[in-house]
Amino acid sequence: MSNTTIEIREIQPQDNPQIEAVIREVFIEYNLPLVGTAYEDAETPKMFQAYADPKSVYYVVVVDGKVEGGGGLKPLRGMEEVVFEIQKMYFSNRLRGKGFGKKLFLKCLEKGKSLGFKKAYLETIPVLKEAIHIYEANGFKHLDGPLGSTGHFSCGIWMSKNI
Repeated sequence: MSNTTIEIREIQPQDNPQIEAVIREVFIEYNLPLVGTAYEDAETPKMFQAYADPKSVYYVVVVDGKVEGGGGLKPLRGMEEVVFEIQKMYFSNRLRGKGFGKKLFLKCLEKGKSLGFKKAYLETIPVLKEAIHIYEANGFKHLDGPLGSTGHFSCGIWMSKNI
């Protein structure tokens, strides 16, 4: 990737089809549950619009002009004033293992803190061990059950961190 141009930036409307494709590819590749996850979320095809709120942001990783991954944050439904949720952090297999997950994750944590949130929350699926390792290494603690109202009933891991 030494001769490639890599950019992490906020999502733009024209990125919607590319990030939707990345998200769906990851679910198929890992054989993840399609129901009760981001795969079936109504906002997945329209990510730019879904993150337009001033206390929300979605970042994309663009490699040579093509969206290869992304991740974002939103106020956690039901706990909007103090907790944000890190959401829809997915990367194409061409980008995984190169440090972009950690970089984007830390960018989301910093953004959440700058927006005045007091706690970060996330949900994931047990098979995504690489992601879970990043979360644990950055001080996230496992919870016994979900917070807020995400609708992702197929996620079996819930984690949070005070920021």
